[in-house]
Amino acid sequence: MTTLNEMAELITERARGRIRGSVRIEMPDLGSLYVDETGATERMQETDLTLRATASVFSDIAHGALDPAKAFMLRKLKVEGSPMRALKVGTILSTPSES
Repeated sequence: MTTLNEMAELITERARGRIRGSVRIEMPDLGSLYVDETGATERMQETDLTLRATASVFSDIAHGALDPAKAFMLRKLKVEGSPMRALKVGTILSTPSES
């Protein structure tokens, strides 16, 4: 089982400097993360977009095992906010940064 800290590290690696605005990633089985251009942290703050799925779904997206659009279509990934923006964020989270 992945811990919240491990998910925060993985998402930070993918999101740092690439996310515009703010996103809440809610994992009912693990916890919630606030994500912006600085990375992922455990804090409660208003966001522009909320993505909700299990930790395993987010892990699969981040490791490239599950396409974010497919996860959304299969209803494994729930979106509160713009679906187009959610797909852009999903693409960022599923692609390693080029640092």
